[in-house]
Amino acid sequence: MSEPEAPKIEFPCANYVVKVVGSDTGSFREDVLAVMLKYDPKLDQSRIQYRPSSKGTYLSISYWITAESEAQLKTLNEELRSDSRVKTVL
Repeated sequence: MSEPEAPKIEFPCANYVVKVVGSDTGSFREDVLAVMLKYDPKLDQSRIQYRPSSKGTYLSISYWITAESEAQLKTLNEELRSDSRVKTVL
């Protein structure tokens, strides 16, 4: 049985969700937001969702951005993952 193809994204893609999970320490929220704004200066900050872990150690943050290209998403992912507090980027 063949593998199903991954869905194709048509760019620009409004309302593309990026989820970042990391250690909720120091200026984590502000630092991640600064990276997100670098890749989407028109990011609607009123839509950002924060979900702390049950013990409050980690924080999941959801952002809705306008994805302009596959290259943009790749470099965004790489920059977010370069922060040692970031555990996962989805």
